[in-house]
Amino acid sequence: MLIDKVAWIRLEDGRVLSTRSRGKDAYYFPGGKREAGESDAQTLAREITEELTVEILPGTVALLGTYEAQAHGHPEGTVVRMTCYTGDYRGTLTASGEIEEVAWLSYADRDRVSPVDQLIFDDLRAAGRLA
Repeated sequence: MLIDKVAWIRLEDGRVLSTRSRGKDAYYFPGGKREAGESDAQTLAREITEELTVEILPGTVALLGTYEAQAHGHPEGTVVRMTCYTGDYRGTLTASGEIEEVAWLSYADRDRVSPVDQLIFDDLRAAGRLA
């Protein structure tokens, strides 16, 4: 089984934005699954507004990469494919809906994130972008 998601990778001062949903023990990059007929950019904009109450600025969105790993909290063999984008935003980051906590994480927090996010942490660290 494959879970196909879009995620927002927001870096500031060597830390990366992450969220923890209500009742979850791990942090995840903000984003989510596409709705029927949505492009990646539309999914990203909708999900980020729903989760963090900010507006992604469309002209700033850029593909960071696509990552796959065992899906956290799902049966063995369930893979999550996460297509990751960077981009600027307008507004104030505020946890909304199912989001319980918003955090700025460094590489030292790698063990607190899902397996697919760990791959992204490794790449960001190797590129000198994550403290």
